[in-house]
Amino acid sequence: MARATASRLLLAAVLLAGAAACERKSDSVTDTGGDIVIGMYGSLTGDGASFGLSSKDGTELAVDEINAAGGVLDGRKFTLLIEDDQSKPEEATSAVTKLITQDKVVAVLGEVASRRTLAAAPVAQRYQIPLITPASTNERVTQVGNYIFRVCFIDPFQGEVLAKFAYNDLKVRKVAILKDITQDYSVGLTDSVALNFAKLGGTVLPPVSYSGADADFKAVLTQIRSEKPDAIFATGYYSEAGIIVRQARELGMKMPILGGDGWVGDALANGREALNNTYISNHYSGDNPAPIVQNFVTAYRQRFNKEPDAIAALAYDAVKVLADAMNRAKSTEGPKVRDALAKADVAGVTGQLKMNAQRNVDKPAVLHEVTYANGQVKFLYKTTVSPG
Repeated sequence: MARATASRLLLAAVLLAGAAACERKSDSVTDTGGDIVIGMYGSLTGDGASFGLSSKDGTELAVDEINAAGGVLDGRKFTLLIEDDQSKPEEATSAVTKLITQDKVVAVLGEVASRRTLAAAPVAQRYQIPLITPASTNERVTQVGNYIFRVCFIDPFQGEVLAKFAYNDLKVRKVAILKDITQDYSVGLTDSVALNFAKLGGTVLPPVSYSGADADFKAVLTQIRSEKPDAIFATGYYSEAGIIVRQARELGMKMPILGGDGWVGDALANGREALNNTYISNHYSGDNPAPIVQNFVTAYRQRFNKEPDAIAALAYDAVKVLADAMNRAKSTEGPKVRDALAKADVAGVTGQLKMNAQRNVDKPAVLHEVTYANGQVKFLYKTTVSPG
């Protein structure tokens, strides 16, 4: 009787495993040899729209260039499908689920904000569809799984760069930090800045927290002012950064204010003249004379009639890395493209895009001084800092 029961259980397990395999197969993409459907999701509306729109522009420019040059895999063109996640993590999850299960994309590009990438990446990992984020710098993003890649540096390095610049170049010794507790990006960057500045021998005041929905920072800035720091790190995104610097100056706080790549967005201009004497780490400089950079800048200007920001450049690079991987894989199949992406080594607008074992790229960061004049925000190149 025990043997019969065991046999029945074994048979049931085999049948269930077969059914599960069939279910997974039904969700996979069959390569019919026509156009290659890829997806992009981003914050085209909502409080992160500046990120999403820049990413969309850079992605579309790269796709059009690749298609005009003959496509990939001996003449096949990309078809790009775009989903708006409305700057909401739950919508990011839904967008990627739709792209994979309904639209049958073979790869996903996006998101910019780490919080929304962390929400959606498990979907791509589950369906074994490669996902490349152009600009999510939180360290945990690629730890989701081996189908998740990025073409930007990560916050541990970005925080080190900012801390060293403040300590060595600006000669500050005591700093305050404002962090957005609702954003994985800000929390991770805060931790890295604090750790690295303390390692250098500087004093880090206990970080002051806020929520991304806040619009009045005068109370927390007044608290910071009373502690007399030499500089302030504001590790959140552009929408709050512009307000923070303006309100700090209104309170008579003239010290340098520093931020990360999350400051790059249209709403930063709300800081107006208060942005003078602020600095950020960034992914590239449009002033770089390298032909690959200047060709991109020229093409972007002609297409969109504006200057490309770092987010657009990273999104552009992400598409080029994907195309290169498909050509080397000679396939659009998820596992084969994943294996090729893991060996990526592509010259990009934002630097050499060589994947390491953690599916991150080791490349330099740029330091910019932020200025405001004649109604425009300018990012003036200061220096380049390489890893190691």
